[in-house]
Amino acid sequence: MSIEEIALEAEERMEKSLALLSDQLRGVRTGRASVGLVESIRVDYYGSPTPLKQLANLSTPEPQQILIRPFDQTVLGDIVKAIQASDIGLTPNSDNKVIRLNVPSLSVEQRKKLVSRVKDLSEEARIAIRNIRRDANKQADQEQTDKILTEDDLETCKEETQSLTKRFEAKVNEMAEKKSTEILDV
Repeated sequence: MSIEEIALEAEERMEKSLALLSDQLRGVRTGRASVGLVESIRVDYYGSPTPLKQLANLSTPEPQQILIRPFDQTVLGDIVKAIQASDIGLTPNSDNKVIRLNVPSLSVEQRKKLVSRVKDLSEEARIAIRNIRRDANKQADQEQTDKILTEDDLETCKEETQSLTKRFEAKVNEMAEKKSTEILDV
């Protein structure tokens, strides 16, 4: 592999780690209603776990309420069960046509716990990015051992990988800071 291929592979893997963190942060509750809280909840639909966003129209008609309008009314009970089984801590109210989730305001203690959760998720993402850096450096070392890369190429590759790592860690920090601010501000 060339320097560019090693760097490109590392960058793609780091992008995936960042996308995963983004999805995880979308599911973390803030003081306001957001369809991101429920869209990835898995509902047992004809024997297969299906994301809620594929089974229903999700909206936030009010700042403290999520409205779930199933495309197929027969799955309404399964959606209610899935929401109750999830760990979002919201109680569904159903009128046999739509499901309403009222999102209560968060206490200071709950906010601190959520900020702590955001920190944990961002640290997991940083660890994943560092592991990708380690793998890329191992790959470069192996290429140098196999006489494909010179020592100068090896140093260049490691420097490029390090700059990628710093850039993606900065993005993780920025995302975590933004989410923490969103949780604490209401």
